[in-house]
Amino acid sequence: MKFIPEKVDEKSLKLATKKMALEAIKLVNALPNTRAGDVLGKQFLRSASSVAANYRAACRARSDSEMLSKLGIVEEEADESCLWLELLVESDTCKSEMATHLHPEFSRMTAIAVASRRTLRAGIEKRGNKTR
Repeated sequence: MKFIPEKVDEKSLKLATKKMALEAIKLVNALPNTRAGDVLGKQFLRSASSVAANYRAACRARSDSEMLSKLGIVEEEADESCLWLELLVESDTCKSEMATHLHPEFSRMTAIAVASRRTLRAGIEKRGNKTR
């Protein structure tokens, strides 16, 4: 299942990150009631929901530097979500089918955040930090 469309804009990414967070909730709710399931599930849910929350915050940033900072958090949390998914699968805490569709989406969101930060940083260097 793809959440992030080929051509992205602010609205489509807000929706995609929200859907990804909702899928993360479903995955965590389906995890076994074990110590590993609890710990890894909580970590994954925190990072996955943080991607959505911080992307929304980046869209409301008051300056380019604030947006750059929020997108940095999105990048970190999306990459961290990939790690937690990998640990869930490789520890046999989660069936790989459950995580297979989410991992590429969080990986793509990481790449989008990296590219967006690179573009924004170049703009700041060229024209300075603008307020929004």
